Order: sequence, then C-alpha cells, then structure tokens
Amino acid sequence: MKVEKKSPKKPLVFYYLIAMAVLMLLNALVFPALLSTPITDVSYDEFLTMVGNQQINEVAIETDQIAFTTIDLEGNTQVYRTGKMDDDGLVDRLYASGVKFASAIPTQESPIITFLMSWVFPILFFVVIGQLMGKMMSKRMGGNAMQFGKSNAKVYIESTTGKTFADVAGQDEAKEALTEIVDFLHNPKKYASIGATLPKGALLVGPPGTGKTLLAKAVAGEAKVPFFSISGSEFVEMFVGMGAAKVRDLFKQAAEKAPCIVFIDEIDTIGKKRDNGSGIGGNDEREQTLNQLLSEMDGFDGTKGVVILAATNRPESLDKALLRPGRFDRRIPVELPDLAGRIAVLKVHSVDVKMDSDIDFDTIGRATSGASGAELANIINEAALRAVRLGRQSVSQMDLEESVEVVIAGYQRKGAMINEREKRIIAYHEIGHALVSARLKDASPVHKITIIPRTSGALGYTMQIDEEERVLMSKDDMLSQIITLTGGRAAEEIVFNSITTGASNDIEKATKTARAMITRYGMSEQFGMIALETVTNPYLSADSSLMCSAEMAAKVDAEVQSMIHGAHDKARESLLEDRALMDVLAEYLLDKETITGVEFMEILNREDAKKLLAPQETLV
Repeated sequence: MKVEKKSPKKPLVFYYLIAMAVLMLLNALVFPALLSTPITDVSYDEFLTMVGNQQINEVAIETDQIAFTTIDLEGNTQVYRTGKMDDDGLVDRLYASGVKFASAIPTQESPIITFLMSWVFPILFFVVIGQLMGKMMSKRMGGNAMQFGKSNAKVYIESTTGKTFADVAGQDEAKEALTEIVDFLHNPKKYASIGATLPKGALLVGPPGTGKTLLAKAVAGEAKVPFFSISGSEFVEMFVGMGAAKVRDLFKQAAEKAPCIVFIDEIDTIGKKRDNGSGIGGNDEREQTLNQLLSEMDGFDGTKGVVILAATNRPESLDKALLRPGRFDRRIPVELPDLAGRIAVLKVHSVDVKMDSDIDFDTIGRATSGASGAELANIINEAALRAVRLGRQSVSQMDLEESVEVVIAGYQRKGAMINEREKRIIAYHEIGHALVSARLKDASPVHKITIIPRTSGALGYTMQIDEEERVLMSKDDMLSQIITLTGGRAAEEIVFNSITTGASNDIEKATKTARAMITRYGMSEQFGMIALETVTNPYLSADSSLMCSAEMAAKVDAEVQSMIHGAHDKARESLLEDRALMDVLAEYLLDKETITGVEFMEILNREDAKKLLAPQETLV
C-alpha cells in the first residue's frame, strides 16, 4: 500500500495577490482609455470668458472648486476645473448662458481603483492579519490552528511499520496475550463462525521504557494492517470541544481503513477519573474528550476489525467507565524484564552492533536487575560509543560493563581534584560496605569497588550482584541490606573518629528500606501484619502515603530509628573484628582505585588464612 504525496496547497493570500495584480494591470492599460477623462485646470477669468461665449455644456459648483465640461466640434467632452470665487452673479450668468447644472463632473479616478481601495485592499489586509495570527496560534498549540477537528494521528502501513514480535524481547507473556488479536485480524471468519467477537480494546500497563509502544507496532506489523498512532496529549486543545472532534475524526478514519489498529499512547492524559471539581460545572475540555472516546468505543462494531490499543503507566488514575468490559476488555501488563528477558533484550539490540565473540550477556543481565528495555538498549549504545572513542572495531566485555556503570552512576570524573585525606576516607568508606557485606550470609556478593568519582555525584561505590534472579526478599535479606548500607559510616567512625557527608545516600536508602519493612511488608514484631502505608504509583515512583494516625506514625518513626541503630551497631562490631583486614583492603584500593570482586575475595581469603595459621606458627 503506497501513500500518494499531495502537493502542498497554496495559501489564500497567494490567490488574492494574483487577482490584485491582474486588476492593477487592467487598470493601468485598459480602463484609463475607456473610463477616465483628463482634467484641465483654468483660471477664473478664462472660466468667465467661456461662460460668456456659451462654450460650457455642464457645470458642478463644489465646496472649494468649480468643475465644468465643454464639447468640441468633433463631439468630444473636455473636463475643466477652476477655483471658486466670491461671485454673487455667477449663477445668473450661467442660466443666461444655457449651462446645465450637475451635482458632480466625471474625474480622472478609475472605478477599478475605487473598487480596489474600497473592497480588495481592506479584505486583503484582514486576510493577511488572520494568516499571521493563525501561524502564531499554530506554533503555540503545536499544530495547524485552522485544523482543530483533525486527529493528526500518524498512520503507519505494512511497508513502513517494520516491527514484528521478533523485535520485542523480554515480554513473552504480553506477546502471547496479543497473539490472539493478531490471529483475529488474520482470520476473522474463524471467530465469527462460533459467535466470538474481538475485544474492542486492550490496555498495555507498565513502567516507562518497557516497550508498550513497540508492542503495539509489532501487533500491527504481524497483522499487516494499518496502524494509527496518536498521543493522548494531542487530543487536549485550548478550545472546548476540539478534543472531542479529534476523537470523532480518528474513529472515522479507522472505520474507513478497517481492519486496523488504533494506538493511543499515554491515555491517562484524557482518561483520568471524572469528578465535579473539574472546570466550570464539571464539564471541561478533558471530560468532553473522554465522553466522546467512551461513546465512540461503544458505537463501532467489533466484528469489523478495529482494535484499540492504549498504553499508560498510571492505571490507577483511569476512569472506571474506560476499563469496563466492552471498552478496554483486556489489561496486559508489560513489566520490567527478568534475567532471561534482559539477556534476550541485550541480544536483540546488539544484532546490528559489532561485538567480540567472547561477550557474556549473562553477567551484564545480572548486573542490570530492574533495568527497562530502553535502559538496556542505551547500555548497548553506550558500549558501542565507548569502543569508537577508544579506537576499537568491535564492542568488548569491558565496554559493556563500563556502560552499565555509566547508566547507573554516570561517567567518570577523571579531572576531579580530591585531596589525599578525603580520598582515604572514601576508600575506607567503600571497604566498610564491602567487608560488612562479605561477612553477612544473606548479602549479595561484591562485584566491584571503586573510588573514582562519577558525574552522578557519587565519590565512589560498591557494586553487588546477586548470583541468581530474586523475586522475593526475606526479612533477613532486607536487614542485611541495611547493615551493609551502614557499613560505610561505621568505617569512618572507627578509623577517623569522625563522620562525613559521604553517607547521605546510604542513610536515605536504609531509612526507606526500614520504613517499608514496617509499614508495607509487616516485618516488625511491634506492628505485625498491618498496612500503615500504600504506594501511590508503583510504575512511576516508590512514593507512598501514610494510612495511619499521627500517633501511630510517631511509633513507626521510633521503630525505624531502632532498626537502623541496631544495624549500625552490628556493622561496627563486624568491622572492629576485621580492623587489620580493613587497613589492608583500603590500602590496596587506594593504590588501584578500582578492584573487582574476585580481587577483593582473594585478599579476604588470604588474610583469613593467615589468621588461622598464626596460632599454629606461634606454637611451633
């Protein structure tokens, strides 16, 4: 299916200019000879002489002048003009001469000029002003101000979509749920024969960057049908009723091209819950647009093959009428990929990138727990850019690992000036995290320790990677996280007998973890299985709101404080037992600036072996 390119329409002003040019040409060449009469100025005494000689045929006495005509022997009319004088007997002389009195004498001015000045130029002026105002409004409103009722939906067809399910990785459950829609668009008779109808709408729900739009395009690509794509924000207009007009236009186009798929991205923009407090009388532009959408979804026949797909990461804000059966019948979760999904996504995005033969995607997948598909694609691209900067022809494992750190912590600040004392504090801080974590049986293994500053503001960090994918976190796991987070501050206190601002992020994370254990996960003996807090939006942020009284909230704060203090004490005890080992590891980190988890464990095991052998050597 090909799209015909139409030549752009000429603006209305263009035709006005052509018409005006033609009229001016006619006025200059044709009308002067046909319609105009030249005027000759004469003195007043010449005028009186012509009156006495009875040469004047017609006269018009005006306020400041006298215009008159004469007819020569050949019958041609000549027009004359003279000044008006204070002459009381002029009228009597004119009567005596047989002159005809007129209200006005034809002048040199053409009627075409009069028409242009009276009609064409004023209309042209207002048209130009209207065009300028339309362009200004179009720039502010992001579209053509004279096409308010058009949906402006982007239409992709089979030859231009270029996306199939093969391009979507890490979303096997979502693809399986959408396969039925594809099959219906291919074989509608199979479903009609048994009396089944296609779901009118499917709602794709998930965090940003998980591939909701890509999935919708893949459905259209698999079904080989036209694909309409429009964002919810494009329905919202400055003028009331324009959004509803766009909805009508979109569904009209979809009905004409059925079977097809209509994809509305960020549908929460127009699909928010209705209440009486929005606009004047509770019926503003957004609400009218939603009402029109609901009406259109009810109005079209599901057997014609028009499928409505919508995406949102705020499902809790959608109006209930939009989610009832008969509208968006299906809710398809598009969640963050698991380990196998992340590895699949990395492989898909590396197809067109030159990679070394020894790339280990499993390690990168385990290091990117919680990453979305868009972030994984960015990691591959950052690795390719790093390879180009370093003059290599392909991407190496080191490039991928460094790109993971770039996405997580930012680029290295190689020019950052840090004095020796602060550098030593940072080294002990990070070794404190790693050493405490290594002594805890429920903690994740250390993968990397660095004291190189990053653009995110981190002066150093300790990276831990789980050996296998985790779905659930036990109470011991979360306590181990809090103890590890307090290890950096504990190391500063033990070695330098002071504290710094370097633990600010650790304190924030430890506080959030402890509060979640108490208020959401029921991991506190004092409160038990009571929900004291609820997450506002699990897809966009971890922000939560309290569901308890002020008195209960004060008790929660006290419990959080007690939990973190206990974890801090355990971290201090662990580091005091490994005081000498902490010095060895810190000096090694200061020398290398970055050490791997393997190097860290080798030193740890070596020093532990020395401790075990030391008593035996003493006995000998």
